[in-house]
Amino acid sequence: MRRSTLNATVAIGFLAVAMGILVARANPATAYEPSVYAGAPTITWFGFALALAIAVGTTLSCRGRQQGLGIGLGGLTVTAIVSLPILRNYRFAGMGDALTHLGWTRDIVTGGTAPHELFYPGLHAIATVLHFAGGVSIERGLLIGMVVLFIPFLVFVPLVVRDMTGDGLAVGLAAIVSWMVLPINNIATHMGVHTNSNALFLVPPVLFAIVAYLRRRSTLERLPLDVSPFSALVFLTGLALLLVHPQQMFNVVVLIGAISGVQYLARRRYDEHPMLEHPTTHVHTLSLGALFGLWALGNERFRQAVGGLVTGLLAQDIGGGTEVTQRGTSLTEIGGSLTELFVKMFLDAAIIGLIVGCFILVVWLGRTRLDGEAKSFVNYFAFALFPLSAMFFVYFLGTPTMAFRQMGFIYVLLTILAGIALAQLVGGLSRVITRPGANAVTALVLGACLVLGLMTVFTSPLIYNPGQHVTDGMMSGYEEGLNHGAEDVPYAGMGYDPYRYDHGINGISGGDTVSGASASTGSVNATVFSEGNYSGAYPTDEYYFVVTDWDESRELDVYRGLNYDRRALEGLETEPGANKVISNDDFEMYAIDSAP
Repeated sequence: MRRSTLNATVAIGFLAVAMGILVARANPATAYEPSVYAGAPTITWFGFALALAIAVGTTLSCRGRQQGLGIGLGGLTVTAIVSLPILRNYRFAGMGDALTHLGWTRDIVTGGTAPHELFYPGLHAIATVLHFAGGVSIERGLLIGMVVLFIPFLVFVPLVVRDMTGDGLAVGLAAIVSWMVLPINNIATHMGVHTNSNALFLVPPVLFAIVAYLRRRSTLERLPLDVSPFSALVFLTGLALLLVHPQQMFNVVVLIGAISGVQYLARRRYDEHPMLEHPTTHVHTLSLGALFGLWALGNERFRQAVGGLVTGLLAQDIGGGTEVTQRGTSLTEIGGSLTELFVKMFLDAAIIGLIVGCFILVVWLGRTRLDGEAKSFVNYFAFALFPLSAMFFVYFLGTPTMAFRQMGFIYVLLTILAGIALAQLVGGLSRVITRPGANAVTALVLGACLVLGLMTVFTSPLIYNPGQHVTDGMMSGYEEGLNHGAEDVPYAGMGYDPYRYDHGINGISGGDTVSGASASTGSVNATVFSEGNYSGAYPTDEYYFVVTDWDESRELDVYRGLNYDRRALEGLETEPGANKVISNDDFEMYAIDSAP
């Protein structure tokens, strides 16, 4: 393709994504949206799809500046998709941990909590700066901070692969795989205000610093006291990761420790090997491990998490197997299946994982054309997968949520290795057919995986989990209800405990104590409530029953009345013991009294 034609094509791609962004911005959400995807205008998705198609083709077929433009176009498009809650003017996004993070940030803004008092203050500090310096709301500051922390993932994945191999094709393929956002699984890692998930996107900068430290050995690149600038970069990026979430920092310590162990074994076994030319990472392992220990061991939340893991390992009815069985039964009752859900959520990840696994095996058999330096880096990451996977299985037996967070970290490594693996696969395929043919086949397969990946970046009814869009009506309804309700009367939700909203609205008073309404909140008994026994559905004689559009979408539309009966909810309107005290388009609150 002629350069002028290529430049025009890329320009069309940038215009398409710009059009999609402007149209999304011009059509803000006016009510609760169960799906970010269905809520955005069709023309927005047309622009994003065109831009991604051009980005994939350019990234695969071009090198140098043109490939860089293709990678930039794809990264911009994926960032725009991740930014849709901001572009569509969502008040906030997230019904669980996100609201607690909102409360912590509110405490920092009001002076009730200092940033260093939190276990992971990174995202909260970014949102606070955006609030004071940019004049945005705290909610919007957190959403913007989430996007800010996401961007390094798209930038540094291809940079790490370039430093590992120097192969332009591998760099482009790694960029495309990064657009799938494989670390997000929507079980324990989420695209939203969720610091453990946000920290995953800062792992590639740390890996880039590690690879740069190992590869660039010029004696001219030294800081005072003969310190390598890349060694200093490892510590700085590691510290940033620690402040966003220590669990991912600990995974990095395990990774560097594995590299250190491989280096030790290589020095014992070989007299001549590329690994022998690499500086050791022993000091980094010990220093980063000590930094993690000093930060984490003195924190109560960390000790509670370790205690929960030990309890889970000793318990008989806790673990991933029990949870999967329960989910499978529920899916069958609402017309779904685990197989269907696996295809939607994990097929792309399974394909990439299988390709990387086969590639590592081929490397160990000595059947690739990689040079010794590139093989060394592949082996570093491959051997690190053993202790990281062992941690996954321990978590799976004890606390399944932690296991799927661990999977998120593993898929950061697999995303990087996938670029190199796919480059070798395309090279082999091009010797069977032509290089353009190999590129076309690769583009089709990766395009399909890219669609699957981006379809599940956010929760939606597609995966039986409605989007967690927080509207102005929900926030104002909860604010009025929590702050003006009768004293000592508890609050109950429909399958959802309202205490998270209390966190987001009133703060958490330093992060360790439970605030007023949170001490007396819960969820009504689904069976008793569905029978129309409203007063008997909660342990107290009187309580406030709260229901939002999100609750109705989840329980009645997505779950199809599996837990709650629609008629029981409608019956509140005529129930003598139920008085509607707050109502708007997205929120209703009833005062339930057993003795009206």
